[in-house]
Amino acid sequence: MNKRAEGSRYEHAACSYLKERGFQIAEQNFRCRQGEVDIIGYHGGYLVFVEVKYRATPNQGRAEEAVTVSKQRRICRTADYYRYRHGMGEDCPVRYDVIAIQGKGGECLTWYQNAFPHIYPR
Repeated sequence: MNKRAEGSRYEHAACSYLKERGFQIAEQNFRCRQGEVDIIGYHGGYLVFVEVKYRATPNQGRAEEAVTVSKQRRICRTADYYRYRHGMGEDCPVRYDVIAIQGKGGECLTWYQNAFPHIYPR
């Protein structure tokens, strides 16, 4: 299985997991010049931007560690553009979550709510 198909498989698994927990998905794989966000939706009164990361083996590091500050910055820029494009003001409560999937079969899935704060542009 190529990386894109494998990534898509785990993103679908993350969507199913989130839906089972009351998450309402608005969009998947939102892309723009600022970057890309895997899942966008609503949960607990927040507009939530979710990054899905998968790691097959521990020697690749933990999946959640792959969401670096640089990646967080890109996600926040993309989130700002998404809110602008959809007419959402600064008062719209936003949260950034990470779904970390570990193991060859994706047997360990962890949902980190509010995984990092908004990073404002410099």
